[in-house]
Amino acid sequence: MTPLAPPGGAARAGVLPVSYRSAPVADVRPQRRDLRGFLLSGAGWPYLLVPFIPIAVALDLAGATAVVVFFSAALGVIPTAALMGRATEELAARAGPGIGGLLNVTFGNAPELIIALFALGAGLHEVVKATIVGSVIGNILLVLGASMFVGGLGRERQRFSRTVAVSQSSMLLLAVSALAMPAIFELVNGNGLPAPGVERVRYDTSVEHLSLAVAVVLICSYAAGLVFSLRTHRDLFNPPSEEEHDEEPWSTRRAVLTLAAAGVAVAAMSEVLVGSISDAAHSIGLTEFFVGAIVVAIVGNAAEHWVAVLVARKDKMDLSVNIAIGSSTQIALFVAPVLVLCSFVLGPNPMPLVFNGFELGGVLLAVLIAIHVTTEGESTWFEGVQLIAVYAVLALAFAFA
Repeated sequence: MTPLAPPGGAARAGVLPVSYRSAPVADVRPQRRDLRGFLLSGAGWPYLLVPFIPIAVALDLAGATAVVVFFSAALGVIPTAALMGRATEELAARAGPGIGGLLNVTFGNAPELIIALFALGAGLHEVVKATIVGSVIGNILLVLGASMFVGGLGRERQRFSRTVAVSQSSMLLLAVSALAMPAIFELVNGNGLPAPGVERVRYDTSVEHLSLAVAVVLICSYAAGLVFSLRTHRDLFNPPSEEEHDEEPWSTRRAVLTLAAAGVAVAAMSEVLVGSISDAAHSIGLTEFFVGAIVVAIVGNAAEHWVAVLVARKDKMDLSVNIAIGSSTQIALFVAPVLVLCSFVLGPNPMPLVFNGFELGGVLLAVLIAIHVTTEGESTWFEGVQLIAVYAVLALAFAFA
């Protein structure tokens, strides 16, 4: 979900439709065939990973190796995040456009936020910052690149709203510029930037207070963006949908209970994931920086990423671009500042927004590329290949860092 996605949009591909669960007893065989078809479809594949939820918990309690526990928990996060997305969309549809849009943007990146909060509580500040940067880079380069590539196959070009895309990209550039300032301050007046994979827990109070002030400014900017996209320019960002939905809508009670259950499941998987991340990274010979920036950033919202590619294949590039760039904007303007604020009461020390050189270089390059590819309002499959290639280069650099 993204801050600009209309209710019933991006996350509609989530959980098992009601029609599959309410079939008469006499239609058991057709129901089973329909269920099998749904689970093997582009919309239902996340729920094939549901068994990894109890598997991860069991392995953790049994004291299995950290690598096995980590990857089991990572796979278990995917269906819980998909279910949370679907429940949020159903609740937003019931609440109406205004409150519905607010619910979408509030819970849009909830799985990533929950994972980061557990890492924050464990004092893994560099993992948290790597996940923030990895999510922004992954959305812009990997998700948007895959969407352009898959959607562009067999088509000369695809078109999307240039105005909305450029507006989102500009917001993202402003947010990333603000996020970079504490690192520049530390580089000039402090002890320099941290090395990748090195956990620094103590910074001067000046950079901590600067990060706090930057976080407040970003959250105020985010609030202004909500008013802009949900009220004053709502028609621009949320055009009427021409798609008809045959599925029976969820009741408010069902949506709330499902959202609560999904939140508990995401929290459980996050605790297992964070608890094994350090030992797992050491066992496979990778830094926590790489694991946070690449692995955790991808699995935190893998279901929504797949939706972006799926709708691009259906030639709905407006929605696909909205998911990719809009989600990055929400992470930079909302998730990162909230984590900074929470770090003052959660974990051993406050977390200043001091990113390492690889993180700064990667996120700035990604944002500049996003602005470049969205200025024309059209895309081809070859542009998608180029974006994926840049992501691969950055991932290799992170691995060697």
